[in-house]
Amino acid sequence: MVSSRSVRSRLERPHRLRRAAALAVLAACPAVLAGCGSQVDPATVAQVSALGAEPGLEGTVGGAPATGADGTTTTTGGAVAGTGSSGAGGPAGSTVPGSDPGAGTPGGSPSAGGGSAGSPPAADPAKQGDCRGFENQVGVTDKTITVANVSDISGPVPGVFQAAHDGSQAFAAYFNATSDLCGRSLEVLTLDSRADSGANQVAYARACDEAFASVGSMSVFDDGGAATSEGCGLPDLHALSVSQDVYECSTCFGTAAVTPTLQPAAMPQYLRKTHGGAADAVGVLYINVGTVPLAAQRLAEAWGKAGLGVDYVKPIDVAEFNYAPYVQQLKDQGIELVTYVGPYQHTIRLQEAMRQQGYEPKAFIQDQTIYDQTYVEEAGEVGEGTTVYTTTALLDDMDNPEVALYRGWLEQVRPGAIPTIYGAYAWSATRLFVEQASRLGGRLTRASMVDALGGVRNWTGKGLHSPQQVGSKRSGDCVRVIELRGGRWKQVSAGDYVCGPLIQVR
Repeated sequence: MVSSRSVRSRLERPHRLRRAAALAVLAACPAVLAGCGSQVDPATVAQVSALGAEPGLEGTVGGAPATGADGTTTTTGGAVAGTGSSGAGGPAGSTVPGSDPGAGTPGGSPSAGGGSAGSPPAADPAKQGDCRGFENQVGVTDKTITVANVSDISGPVPGVFQAAHDGSQAFAAYFNATSDLCGRSLEVLTLDSRADSGANQVAYARACDEAFASVGSMSVFDDGGAATSEGCGLPDLHALSVSQDVYECSTCFGTAAVTPTLQPAAMPQYLRKTHGGAADAVGVLYINVGTVPLAAQRLAEAWGKAGLGVDYVKPIDVAEFNYAPYVQQLKDQGIELVTYVGPYQHTIRLQEAMRQQGYEPKAFIQDQTIYDQTYVEEAGEVGEGTTVYTTTALLDDMDNPEVALYRGWLEQVRPGAIPTIYGAYAWSATRLFVEQASRLGGRLTRASMVDALGGVRNWTGKGLHSPQQVGSKRSGDCVRVIELRGGRWKQVSAGDYVCGPLIQVR
């Protein structure tokens, strides 16, 4: 008898291949790897496009947004399902999700009037600047401050970074329901970069003309708009940055900071401490596409410098379906710790091959790109025991006030959406922008915002992620180690985060 899961796997395999080919370029660039630094080969996306695409994901906030001929939309963060345009927000019959006491009236109903008495502002009121002298400028009117979110929404993998847009939109909805910025609400201009460098540049050209800043953006080809942002002085605060171009852009920052040639030692040191002699036999496999080889080689180099025995480094072609030879080589060489750099669809393929051959390493390790409930559901039993190092809080930890706040408002702007690291960092980026803008008050200009972002150190997004050196763009040095157990992610490292020095790599 063929199991329902096997039938589903066969039916979904073409879809997985389409997604995996495009997502492979993303796996090179998680914040914990800090391994990006070269442009993804445009042929990669062209190859993916030839495989076909699926209908794009649609999402509006409080009704249909205005849609332009180029597919861009503008939505106002305050108009969320279940709230009035000026209400305190939140699900009907409850206080603002995860907000401070007093955001809603006791016993259930949200209080009326965003920013009114009893509604705590999103930014610390003690740190808000004097609004005298506040001037309208690009993206700023008497009533609104427009920020752009440039993310891959359509393209070879429709909806691939919808989460980044949703994260920014969710925070804007929360902010507008609880506060204002010198009398102005926050408006998010959605710009679709379509997993294309040219589209990224076009989107940033529009952001330069219509938005005060860009926040929470996430794009495979974010190199396209870097020069444009710098040229118009646009404050550009990405969720996670990908390219060397963004790193070198003087007005561009990442909420998840990345220095391409600095790798954190925290994870290899953790593996040595927890697995002892098994850390003398480490294997690194990676998908052979785009910038992934460079990222994997930098990881292998850093882990070797941290004292691990990296004895096996091997690429796997993106179209390869037979992973059995790689598993046999791991067995023959006595590899005890296996790490993989690539999209979760290929992770599952590798893990299935390992199970078929009865190969059980001491640990199977991957970065935070697979910290996703979709991986959990699709991997099933073969994912059990997978170890992941991430830079965010546990995204199902509702005891964490910021996680609860993010998830509550994400559900408002896109019901049923799955929290992801991309959405979390986009939420954090939008919060950071608002806090810096609030402190500047009447001194707010594009130039003053860039200067302010350049001074940000140890930003945690109110406990949503590990400390990030946004201003210096220096890679983060702390990770949280989690493991998939019984279909849920459980933290296995002690304390909040495991930290260590940064390792210089080529």
